[in-house]
Amino acid sequence: MFFNDHPPAHFHARYGEFEATIEIGTLTVMQGQLPRRALTLVQEWAMMHREELELNWQLCRENARPANIDPLP
Repeated sequence: MFFNDHPPAHFHARYGEFEATIEIGTLTVMQGQLPRRALTLVQEWAMMHREELELNWQLCRENARPANIDPLP
């Protein structure tokens, strides 16, 4: 996430040379692309941490530091 980024609420995911912008509410790719397996893992992680992502989105919009979110086990 980037401080004071544009709506809708989203995060950026990178995998090798790939990058995608993922909407938090729907977990759909807004821009870019990831390989299918990487996208599935990112979406699984985001489903598990949706509330934390939404809170971090609000913190970033307020120029406050977001909290760390655990990776997939």
